[in-house]
Amino acid sequence: MISSGQTTVKIEVIDAASSAAAIEAARALLLEYGRFVLEIEGPARFCFGKLEDEAKGLPDSYRGAGGELLLAWANGVAAGCVTYRALAGPARGCEMKRLWVRPEFRGLALGERLTLELFERARLAGFEAVYLDTVPATMGAAYRMYLRLGFVECAPFHRSATEGMMFMRRDLALLSR
Repeated sequence: MISSGQTTVKIEVIDAASSAAAIEAARALLLEYGRFVLEIEGPARFCFGKLEDEAKGLPDSYRGAGGELLLAWANGVAAGCVTYRALAGPARGCEMKRLWVRPEFRGLALGERLTLELFERARLAGFEAVYLDTVPATMGAAYRMYLRLGFVECAPFHRSATEGMMFMRRDLALLSR
């Protein structure tokens, strides 16, 4: 683990101007996230093939869906990522997906920093709320962070719900700046 006192963090949007190294780092992080979810026992499992397609399609995968991929660097090393995309259902809503922080970088609040940056970027893009789904039983630390950051339980916004899955929403009008 790296201590926060000696860590320089930079958050980068992955787009057409990103370096090949940054795009490849983002791909690697997405696939690490996918392998982590596949290893979890219980309802958090998902279709890895879709994630592989998203990773192959970088840097355009999320832009084409009305969103972005944010990549966190810690002391120059790719440490975490998060994505969002527009939702067809809730008007002016986007879905936060693929939040992942490499184990050696946990404890530095990178997940929180990525999420707060996503809030700001989504708000500037015209979204009014961020939605997500999570499985508190297997992703407890993330769930507790979502609660701290103002997410509340909401009605399902997609049909892929599995047992134990919780749907959450965060109103972006509540951002304090």
